[in-house]
Amino acid sequence: MVEISLQIDGQQVNAEEGTTVFLAAREAGIKIPALCHHDLLEPYGACRLCSVEVGTAPRTRVVASCVYPVASGLVVSTNSERVRRVRKVLLELLLTKAPGSKVIKDLAKEYGARPDRFKKDASFCILCGLCVRYCNEVKRADAVTFISRGAAREVSFIPEVAARECPSCRRCFAICPTNVLGANFELARALTFNLAEK
Repeated sequence: MVEISLQIDGQQVNAEEGTTVFLAAREAGIKIPALCHHDLLEPYGACRLCSVEVGTAPRTRVVASCVYPVASGLVVSTNSERVRRVRKVLLELLLTKAPGSKVIKDLAKEYGARPDRFKKDASFCILCGLCVRYCNEVKRADAVTFISRGAAREVSFIPEVAARECPSCRRCFAICPTNVLGANFELARALTFNLAEK
């Protein structure tokens, strides 16, 4: 593989061509927050907390580092004022969905996010997609999926498959950042799995 050089937070970093800014930063010991990243899964870019600023002033832009490829000579700022403002607003929005999530509350405190800025819409799911992607990409069971679009989008268990696969697996429950997936599974099982088994 071709090795290229870029700059992250003023530090020269070498990374393999084709890797992402997020992984290059992590290899260099530079922490970037993320809620939808997992090493076993393909990059997804759902939570956007991994946003960084790329380019040089005055021509910079904010991108999701987990899906943005490294490039030779790229200049990256992971903690600029602009990036911190973006993360703060994102966390304020995430708090409306999952106000009890410890990882989100900890990040909100770090970035000064206000828990009361936006109206609560507590579904407790932040649509990070970790469960759906883990079930599809790693387990290859396809028992969990997204349904609907836009504001109505949600994670759902497919009763016919989940009734068979999930009780003995439950691996995706542990990677849910809001810890709601297990409860959602039990609710889905109570409401729909018996119908699927008939």
